[in-house]
Amino acid sequence: MAKVIMVQGTMSGVGKSFIVAGLLRIFRQDGYRVAPFKSQNMALNSYITAEGLEMGRAQVMQAEAAGIEPRVCMNPVLLKPTDNVGSQVIVNGEVLGNMSASEYFSFKKKLVPEIMSAFETLSKDTDIIVIEGAGSPAEINLKENDIVNMGMAEMADSNVLLVGDIDRGGVFAQLLGTEMLLEKSEKERVKGLIINKFRGDKRLLDSGIGMLEEKSGIKVCGVVPYMNIRLEDEDSLSERLQIHSRIRGKKIDIAIIRFPKISNFTDFNIFEQCPDVSVRYIRDVEDFGNPDLIILPGSKNTISDLKWFRDSGLEAVVRNSAVSEDVPLFGICGGFQMLGERIEDPEGVECGGAETGMGLLPVRTVLTKQKTRTQTTGEINSVGGIFKGLSGFIYEGYEIHMGRSFEIGQEDTSVIRQKGNVYGTYLHGIFDKKEIVSEIVRALAGKKGTEEFDFMFSDYRDFKEKEYDRMAEILRENLDMEAIYGMLK
Repeated sequence: MAKVIMVQGTMSGVGKSFIVAGLLRIFRQDGYRVAPFKSQNMALNSYITAEGLEMGRAQVMQAEAAGIEPRVCMNPVLLKPTDNVGSQVIVNGEVLGNMSASEYFSFKKKLVPEIMSAFETLSKDTDIIVIEGAGSPAEINLKENDIVNMGMAEMADSNVLLVGDIDRGGVFAQLLGTEMLLEKSEKERVKGLIINKFRGDKRLLDSGIGMLEEKSGIKVCGVVPYMNIRLEDEDSLSERLQIHSRIRGKKIDIAIIRFPKISNFTDFNIFEQCPDVSVRYIRDVEDFGNPDLIILPGSKNTISDLKWFRDSGLEAVVRNSAVSEDVPLFGICGGFQMLGERIEDPEGVECGGAETGMGLLPVRTVLTKQKTRTQTTGEINSVGGIFKGLSGFIYEGYEIHMGRSFEIGQEDTSVIRQKGNVYGTYLHGIFDKKEIVSEIVRALAGKKGTEEFDFMFSDYRDFKEKEYDRMAEILRENLDMEAIYGMLK
């Protein structure tokens, strides 16, 4: 069986996913076979494995850091919020059904056999597993029947590293307060504390670290500086989604609509590689500006998000830009469905009913309980408009959606549907190929008359490999790796 160590946090968004990825890369560099594991993930960013199974993107990112293919046993339970009180429950990569929060709380203990089976499968050909927790182990209202924090640590008999986020303030209270709320047996598992996202002179922390270690009795294993790592984030806490202007000094401005149930926004990370391109996530009309490209991303609740889009006034602004000003508009998955004539949900897959779409593409979508989950590759069909240069390019990516979209009068299997400068596709990851993203930016710059622009993007996989190595280097410099190795059991 593999040796294990677990990374938990004082709250969501403290950087657990990146710490796990960095440790995996370090262990891999040191010659070990390594793998990530998270028993239960709640996120709207998901991925389809080669077997057609669905898992959280955080564990996909961590698998890349570990140098292995993503496997659904790395994330046996995935919760995808459908509204404020319920989620779609996915077990071992397949949809189990929708449950309210209270229903799932009562049900989740029944998933322990599935979780442990996945963990044992992963252990068979792995030297070290780095487990990620979720939220905080001190959420005392949820500790009963816990399967993802201290409950998982107990099931795997793992020691724990506890991570706090100093950038959000109160890190000493975060760490000490979390430790104080743990049961005695749980406290004994916490062998190290990590202060993450620090900016400034570390010497100013010395007195606080001394007091923290004295009061908790736990060693501080390191202070990790704020890492400007451009990798895929786990959920909507991502700083990429924060509303702030990045336009100044940029030559191309891309505006992505931030739906309340936005999903798979990792599709657009590659655009951030280019220093001349700004990527903004928009949720208010006043933030819209004058973008060169508008993107409607995926959504976990397409009809609900379409209604929000309409009520917020953004739909009218986007329509005016696309129709009157001929600003290119690209919809991915749920965003593609919104561009069509109509979306129908006769089986109540999301919120039920039907909604008129934007009417910019001649397609009709019918949501069904059967979920499309597939990786795919091929050649982009012939398209016109500003992105006509994409015709014939080789694409690869994956589809993950409830329902089917029909060209008015017939089913259309084209990977990209297009009318004028409006484009739609179900394919996540379509922009990850450097040839495709370079062509898109080249076309936008040409339309704008921008000169002296570097259109070539590096290979995205090579780029991410360098980021994983850089992350590992930063962690090696700032963590007591000898102590961490000593915590493996």
